[in-house]
Amino acid sequence: MKVGFIGTGSMGRTLIESFIESGALEPGQIIASNRTMQKVHQLASQYPGLQIASSNTETVIGSDIIFLCVKPSQFKRITEEIESVVTDHQIIVSITSPVQIRHLEDHLRCKIAKIIPSITNSVLGGATLCMYGSRIKGEDRLLLEDLLQSISRPVLIEEQNTRITSDFSSCGPAFIAFFLNKWIDAAVETTGIDREQATCLASEMVLGTGKLLTEGGLTPEQIQTRVSVPGGITAEAIRLMDQELQGVFHQLIRTTHDKYNEDLDKLNDLFHLPEVNRQQY
Repeated sequence: MKVGFIGTGSMGRTLIESFIESGALEPGQIIASNRTMQKVHQLASQYPGLQIASSNTETVIGSDIIFLCVKPSQFKRITEEIESVVTDHQIIVSITSPVQIRHLEDHLRCKIAKIIPSITNSVLGGATLCMYGSRIKGEDRLLLEDLLQSISRPVLIEEQNTRITSDFSSCGPAFIAFFLNKWIDAAVETTGIDREQATCLASEMVLGTGKLLTEGGLTPEQIQTRVSVPGGITAEAIRLMDQELQGVFHQLIRTTHDKYNEDLDKLNDLFHLPEVNRQQY
């Protein structure tokens, strides 16, 4: 099996590196193209055997599965570039959340899937959100999910839930890291604790909490109950956060959805499609 990558920016590179490091793919099974050829050459230097394609059409022609790892504004140009060379048996996989399956199915005759990866895939963890077009068959889905299983937990979702599920799986690591960074800043400024030590403790806490929620089978509410003794320090701090963060998470969801819908409207204009499938909150 040959797997192609059109776009080797941050997430495209993460997927390539993760598939290779996990053993799911050998470098020789991968072919990649990018507007900046230097990025592909760097990958080929890091992973001898990885094939450099001189064009996006060359990537498509040489691949069974092709991951499109480009910005939303580039999708129309890419589909126009490759539509004459794709075949019915190939699988095109978009990793860009506002790009709808219908955008691609209307312009490409191949099988279409959509996944939303995460930075956590680089350590072979986290979830990958999976959505499938009308031409995807059971064996195609098994092929993709077997590949994704090597770097993540594939989770089937409805495309209409792309934005809210991405808030957790894809944006979530940045949100949690932001919270931790602010907390560490305050700890250093207030108490003088060494930043490296505070960061180490916070990181280990997040890792352990994640294990409690997955391997330990606890819910977020159960963890709070187990740690927070009525009238104790933790309970008092949670009471403060509950007061100060009122409405923040609703605003967060509105903000991510508004940006998503803005990008979706631009894509519908590019593909000359009516405004449908807007994400609601």
